[in-house]
Amino acid sequence: MRRRRLGRTPFEVGRLSLGCATFGREIDEAASFGLLDFAIEAGINLLDTSEGYGGGQAREGRRRSLGVEDVREVSGEFHSSELIIGRWLAQRRCRERIILQTKALPPLGRARIGEAIDASLRRLQTHYLDLFLFHAPDPATPLRESLEGLVEPLRAGKIRAAGCSNFSAGQLREAIELSRGDGSLPRLEVTQFNYNLAMRDAEAELLPLCAREGVGVQTYSPLGAGFLTGKYDPVAQSAPAGSRFDVMPGHRDVYFQEEKFRAAQRLREHADRVGVPVAQLAVAWVLGNPAVDTVLIGARTTAHIESALAAESLPPSATADL
Repeated sequence: MRRRRLGRTPFEVGRLSLGCATFGREIDEAASFGLLDFAIEAGINLLDTSEGYGGGQAREGRRRSLGVEDVREVSGEFHSSELIIGRWLAQRRCRERIILQTKALPPLGRARIGEAIDASLRRLQTHYLDLFLFHAPDPATPLRESLEGLVEPLRAGKIRAAGCSNFSAGQLREAIELSRGDGSLPRLEVTQFNYNLAMRDAEAELLPLCAREGVGVQTYSPLGAGFLTGKYDPVAQSAPAGSRFDVMPGHRDVYFQEEKFRAAQRLREHADRVGVPVAQLAVAWVLGNPAVDTVLIGARTTAHIESALAAESLPPSATADL
């Protein structure tokens, strides 16, 4: 697999990376181990997880936001993604082959950041994180304080580099300017955001900012959490049982819009013309943007990873008219 430097970090990452949000939520531990084994042997070297990824959190979140008491996840274990990866690393003893990345949700105060990093290290059964990201902006905490919370973990070698996820261009710009103005504050070296044929907001400001400042770019949901495959009905706006939009209904607010359904239809028509599966074209389209360093792929089976690997080998002409 082709690799490239992730921004100004020391890491050479594959063009495809494995997003592990499905672990313990949509697939059980045995299936997760199988995916991890397959991915590493295929040349994928960055694993992305979060303290917030877990079957338990998914159920609790649905209970709180929707008032729904049901079971859609394979496990009720909290932090199941990190815990499964930790157990896999302990068994396989392959830590040196992995770029391990996790994230912490708000609140992102100084003390909370240190506590979150220590807890993730325990669950992942490792002494250090290659990359630690703020999972989302924290409107209740000044960004300067959050950056200050990274100083000691970096100095202690608990994390090697830091970044952010789901930050706007303005929020990332503020973080860069704070670090530039105060040499004691760590720089956010990596950013991660939703980017696909139906979700292109980043093209206006965020991607140009990353290019100017040398910030590493990771994108997620190249298939729009399955939206671009056409499995969702634009008329009924329903989600098949067991699909990502069924397990995590919040996806509907993001994608169930007329212009996004049109993008999905355009992709399907193009797939019919060129004779390439929709899922491969969707991944290839994101990989075709030279501003993107690596694309995080979620998977429930090894076939999903194989499809993404096939997408990486498609010629640029395959997506030229999209």
